[in-house]
Amino acid sequence: MNIEKRVKELVEEKIADKPNLFLVDVKFHSNGKLIILVDGDNGIGIDDCVAISRHVGFHLEEENAIETAYNLEVSSPGVDTPLTLPRQYTKNIGRTLGIKMADGTKREGKLNGLTGDAILIEEIKKEKGKKAEIVESVIPMDKITETKVLISFK
Repeated sequence: MNIEKRVKELVEEKIADKPNLFLVDVKFHSNGKLIILVDGDNGIGIDDCVAISRHVGFHLEEENAIETAYNLEVSSPGVDTPLTLPRQYTKNIGRTLGIKMADGTKREGKLNGLTGDAILIEEIKKEKGKKAEIVESVIPMDKITETKVLISFK
């Protein structure tokens, strides 16, 4: 039995009646740590995390799905977790993103929106000897290797 696949099914079952919540990822590490990342269009509260944890834990025990001792952790993705789903991008419109491109370059800009398979960012372009200007760029998702929200402490 594929544990990650079964856990995804259990989480989807539990959040089916909460359309604002969505599953981001499930990882079962060899050290016995089972991590479930769930988010919401308006964030996710501790009560929802607890309910998901109880639901998944109960069914895994019931089915005796994991032979060894394991540690179940349900949380929202941390600020250091890369964005992977279009819904996560939508949730972060207006925030500044750090983007690693497939060609190895890095870009930074304010997320203005999404179109089909690309994101729109506002970035500052500075050419030598010229005044910096703000330009809106369209970046295809398939050219991005990693996107993180940049937190400013100014």
